[in-house]
Amino acid sequence: MEANEIQEFVEDQEKGRESHLYPVSFSISVLAVLVALVTVMSHRSHTEAILAQARSTDEWGLYQAKKVRQNQINLASDLLAVVAPTNPTALKDQAAYKAHTAKWDNDLKESEERARKLEEKVELAEHRASRFDAGEALLQIAVVLSSITLLTRQRTYWLLGLAIGAVGLAFALTGYLLR
Repeated sequence: MEANEIQEFVEDQEKGRESHLYPVSFSISVLAVLVALVTVMSHRSHTEAILAQARSTDEWGLYQAKKVRQNQINLASDLLAVVAPTNPTALKDQAAYKAHTAKWDNDLKESEERARKLEEKVELAEHRASRFDAGEALLQIAVVLSSITLLTRQRTYWLLGLAIGAVGLAFALTGYLLR
């Protein structure tokens, strides 16, 4: 054998030795893409929770403002009843105040319902985000473990990485299933 043939033979052997790592490299790439997708979903879910919390806070603020106005009108009505119990204008104002208070009772109930629904939305979004976060962490661990295979040439790390990646993907998918 000539020197260049030996060199080609050695190169062929090295290529043959490394070809079994192609599936490992490919699976690492797939896991990395999954990490990116789950990260985006996690961020979106956290953003959804923040926006719903802001809306809920606004709704509770509106509820409080209406409640304060309602209490002020009740006080004014009570004051008119004491100060001018027979004055026709005061009696007319009292009737208007009572009608306004009755309308606000209904508005307050609606406002409270909207605020509570938004709070439920916050809880759901945070729960979903927790699932996505757990899935993301497990997928990242899977990428690292699979990468160790490239250094050590031991398939055990790759198989362990794939198993953990499957669990991470399952966690992320449960985030989609929560309603």
